[in-house]
Amino acid sequence: MSGQLTERLGVDVDLADPMTHVADRTRPLFERLRRDQPIAWHVPRGPRRGFWNVTRYTDVLAVCRDSDVFGSTGGNVMDTLLTSGDSGAGRMLAVSDGLRHAAVRRLLWQGLTRNALASVSARVQVRTRALVRAARQAGDCDFARDVAAHIPLHAICDLLDVPLEDRPFILRQTSSALSSERQTAGAEAARMAKGQLLLYFAKLATARLGRSVTDDEHPDLITLLVNGEIDGRRLSIDEVVLNCYSLVVGGDETARLAMIGGVLALIEHPEQWQALRDGLPVELAVAEILRWTTPAIHVGRTAMTTTTLLGQEIQAGDAVVAWLNSANADGEEFEEPQRFDLTRTPNRQLSFVYGAHFCIGAHLARVEIGALLEALRDEVKSLTQTGPPVPIYSTFLHGYSSLPVRLR
Repeated sequence: MSGQLTERLGVDVDLADPMTHVADRTRPLFERLRRDQPIAWHVPRGPRRGFWNVTRYTDVLAVCRDSDVFGSTGGNVMDTLLTSGDSGAGRMLAVSDGLRHAAVRRLLWQGLTRNALASVSARVQVRTRALVRAARQAGDCDFARDVAAHIPLHAICDLLDVPLEDRPFILRQTSSALSSERQTAGAEAARMAKGQLLLYFAKLATARLGRSVTDDEHPDLITLLVNGEIDGRRLSIDEVVLNCYSLVVGGDETARLAMIGGVLALIEHPEQWQALRDGLPVELAVAEILRWTTPAIHVGRTAMTTTTLLGQEIQAGDAVVAWLNSANADGEEFEEPQRFDLTRTPNRQLSFVYGAHFCIGAHLARVEIGALLEALRDEVKSLTQTGPPVPIYSTFLHGYSSLPVRLR
């Protein structure tokens, strides 16, 4: 195949290695790829097969838009896409396509409309302000662990009706399922965390079988899944459990990492923090933080048929990785993309993906990040970093597990 990274660009980098993505190390590479080779082949490494890298905004958009040509059932992240595939293929929303995907999405959407989320959003506002106020009163805190870790976790657990006493367990497992705080952590830790979450949700789903949806104007998402019907048939317990896992991991990780990275960006760009305090619209700030941090850095797809993208033939069955963080830094779409600018408009960032797989919890994530920015603006005068941030290690997520700060 033409366009091999190691041959054509003279670089030797493994994009399927978590270390490659720590501290934005891929930024110079992606700049070169967007300029010189936007569709580039990555040679196989060890047990992992090779894959196509898509780096320009317009091409990432095209891959995300056309789920008939670029399907998700082969795995939507590199860890599964490049190895044995995803065991939830065709059963979990994130790794299904077509009519089944649309039907499960419609079922879940009943619990995720703006009206259904109104009470959850109100609790997000109250909790977030209390967390920020407590951190300010304490003076020094670890923003990642003391504040950000609790906001999206409680929101998604509210939607799933997870008991309060079980939520620390959920946080521990979600933090390990797709990333690690330790460079040396292996795949076994992630598998164990995923297994623990699946077992937990199997118990909750079984307990909610038969709970009437009509008795509650806004039933929890587990009740919707376990008692709802698609084409006259209920989902299996396995399908319910897999979708609960996807919801809790996706609902927690993206918003949490955006919050942590957003606060770090505000500290590093004090003029933007001042603009926020001066009344800059929170909606604009949320969009720029999502673009700047891009917590989920790629989407994995499989070519369902032989196709051509930007003149490059991609064979049916080939793995394709569309880099969201590269698309969000593309100068053809964003003016001065390396500038953190809370006033940026338009801001068509792709952090929630695009097309059929657009993040179903995007509205809630915006509410959570917006609530944090409003609380910081109202409760805090100065943000100071008191120690180095601790990065996570992942090929799918980017961000920090620890951020020591002082709030005044």
